[in-house]
Amino acid sequence: MDKNPRSLPQALRHYLVNPLALGYLGIVLAVCVWVTIDAVSASSSGDASFAGLWAVLATAPTSMLFLVAGLVGLLGIPIGAIVQATALGALYRSITERRARATDVGVSNA
Repeated sequence: MDKNPRSLPQALRHYLVNPLALGYLGIVLAVCVWVTIDAVSASSSGDASFAGLWAVLATAPTSMLFLVAGLVGLLGIPIGAIVQATALGALYRSITERRARATDVGVSNA
């Protein structure tokens, strides 16, 4: 755990600005763009589509907590994306900081 207390925006930035979290957020954004394009094209043809389910699955399990809320449940997608990206960012920071400490001490991970 860090010795310096951080504000919420500083903590989010610390965990979200790394390749793993940003890559995950990029994938979620691409899925949401695809779902939007599919929804627009499906609405013009009158055909129903389950493409929106992919956005929920990409941000699961957090977004699934919001499924029962109807249209308000759409807030589960960005909330789920931030929660999952923060968890991935914390994992990434933990692994890279552990590896850096081991290298500083002189222990090889090979």
